Amino acid sequence: MKQRIITGLIGGAAFLLLMYAGGVWYSLLVFLLAVIGYFEFMRMAGIQSFYLAGLLGYVLMLSILWPSLLFSDWLSISMPDLMLPVILLLLIYSVLRKNQFHIEHVALTLVGALYIGYGFTYMAATRNLPEGFMLTVMVIMGIWSTDSGAYFVGKAIGKRKLWPEISPNKTVEGALGGLAASVLIVLSINASFGHFAIDQALTIALVAGIIGQLGDLVESAFKRHFHVKDSGQLIPGHGGVLDRFDSFLLVFPVLHLLGIV
Repeated sequence: MKQRIITGLIGGAAFLLLMYAGGVWYSLLVFLLAVIGYFEFMRMAGIQSFYLAGLLGYVLMLSILWPSLLFSDWLSISMPDLMLPVILLLLIYSVLRKNQFHIEHVALTLVGALYIGYGFTYMAATRNLPEGFMLTVMVIMGIWSTDSGAYFVGKAIGKRKLWPEISPNKTVEGALGGLAASVLIVLSINASFGHFAIDQALTIALVAGIIGQLGDLVESAFKRHFHVKDSGQLIPGHGGVLDRFDSFLLVFPVLHLLGIV
């Protein structure tokens, strides 16, 4: 626990510093997180990242992410131009590999690219908005407070299991505690530093508190399916990039679909 707290504080401070800096620095951070996250996903799925199929997945994932990065004008690439060629090449590759790389691998390569590509895309795009810094702060603090609230409330009074088949330690009481913490923290930040309408701030808090926990369950489902404890070992005491940013990968896209960010 001590190691987890220390690395969490250091990592959180570094992340917030780069997020505050914004610009190319934050774009580089998001780019790096996406590359590592996709590597972790492919490794969990048992697919070699640096063979043809893995490289095609990277091409598709980065083509989704690229337009949201502030250095994207260096090279023009986009997902609509590359989706069909990547799918066709993956299908052909599955035939050439004589089912050593089969249709499930094709599907996982595509799902991983879309899941990670869109998640980090809207994480970057939110920061690029005119009010992007404060919006990003509120979303992130909502997610982090949800994690903390769920953990401590679940430890203190948690009895009823939330979804034992996927994550046996999570409880209904913890989930409600996490949601309450998100609402309290986000509305407090908005009242103190932000100037967003109450319905916008409340929506951010609710999405962070509900969809954030769902994102955590999605990652838990992946790990249970692939029989791994963590997506990686990059962050001591926390696991990999996907272990730390699983909630982000759903919260930011959902907020985008709702027109909040």
